[in-house]
Amino acid sequence: MNLKRIVAGLLAFICMSVSALAQIQAGRAIIVTISGVPTEEKARFDVNYPVSESGMINMPFIGQVKAAGLRAEQLQAVLEARYKSAGIYTHPTFQVIDSTAGKIVEQLVVVGGQVRRPGPVPYNRNLTLYQAIQNAGGATEFGSMKRVKLIRNGQQKQYDLTILQFMQIPLEPDDTIEVPQKNIMNG
Repeated sequence: MNLKRIVAGLLAFICMSVSALAQIQAGRAIIVTISGVPTEEKARFDVNYPVSESGMINMPFIGQVKAAGLRAEQLQAVLEARYKSAGIYTHPTFQVIDSTAGKIVEQLVVVGGQVRRPGPVPYNRNLTLYQAIQNAGGATEFGSMKRVKLIRNGQQKQYDLTILQFMQIPLEPDDTIEVPQKNIMNG
């Protein structure tokens, strides 16, 4: 019984140590809490903050602050210094916790037509047109990679994904991809 407690305590300590050393990532959520300020002010701060794709968080009174790439304790120090130097608070103490919730809102692209698993595919910053189709199981034996349609913001473009340069087209969240059926004329 004691051995189980020791192992559980050791695992909890390791997890906390690793998360304390981890850098804050763009596209994730962090929790920021503050103490050393009036109670009515505390409610403005103690919430989840989305870290934008550009790595910024939007803080009350001071606006945008770079968060991505910093460890939690580094961001805490930055926030304390910014609020003190702006003359907003004299002795603020911040706590920053990298949320384990992951992405705040999962961004997707939709792949349809002649693919093995049509439907939504998770979006990430480096996702290409070809990769999204592969993430949907790839084209079926009836699918034409020569006339793939990309629909973005109501505009449709067609690409030949047998040509390398078109395979590398970067995607954006909410793009829709259609792999058409092969035909006799042009595959």
